[in-house]
Amino acid sequence: MRKWRGMPARLLFLCNGPRLESVAKLDERFANWGLDVDRRWAYGGDFPERLSGYDGLFLSGSPHGAYDDVEFIHREHDLIVQAADLGLPMLGICFGSQILASALCGRDQVFRRHRCEIGYKDLPVTDAAADDAISSELGETVHMFVWHNDEVRSEHEDMTILAVSDECPNQVWRYRDRPIWGIQGHPEITETQAPIWFEENRDRMQNDGADVDHLKAQAHPALSAKTLLSRFAALLKTGR
Repeated sequence: MRKWRGMPARLLFLCNGPRLESVAKLDERFANWGLDVDRRWAYGGDFPERLSGYDGLFLSGSPHGAYDDVEFIHREHDLIVQAADLGLPMLGICFGSQILASALCGRDQVFRRHRCEIGYKDLPVTDAAADDAISSELGETVHMFVWHNDEVRSEHEDMTILAVSDECPNQVWRYRDRPIWGIQGHPEITETQAPIWFEENRDRMQNDGADVDHLKAQAHPALSAKTLLSRFAALLKTGR
């Protein structure tokens, strides 16, 4: 940890997609929340040589599955285990959630769904969220866009489930009592960004059963969901 030297908390931001920059620009938001963001294109093989000097990790989404036999995925698995051993806080979204589960709870924890879950949903929040560092202010439900063909199982003894959906019993989870979280949905997408993202992915979304024009009309700020991200940033800044 670096805060005691008066330096901002340093976040290792792993980009797992085919482009270094995404519509969501979440790395910029973390920087605006006061973090020193080291953005690495993991998908392209760019990883730090060591984890010393970082205060936390963020793992982005990806078109890959956490179970794919791809070099960067193997390297990221190893990095997650190292980070957990060092006690570093971690947050993963979509694929990021899945690879956290695969690395920390077993590769059998991620599976391919029979059909895609896609759309804006009100996710019921569990009782366990009331005492959680990033989820305690969510209320009874949290509105979020979800889109996934892969899923993290919900029964593992090291997982505390914090939010669910009508189709997926593990939408938000925490690893043990550690500051490590996975979010299956996409709290990062803003109301302005959503139509752009949906249009860029029109063919994929339609193949997954979505009405893209309907989704664009439903674009929502999902502000409550974004507190999961801002509170993670706050946790890194304060060190607790």
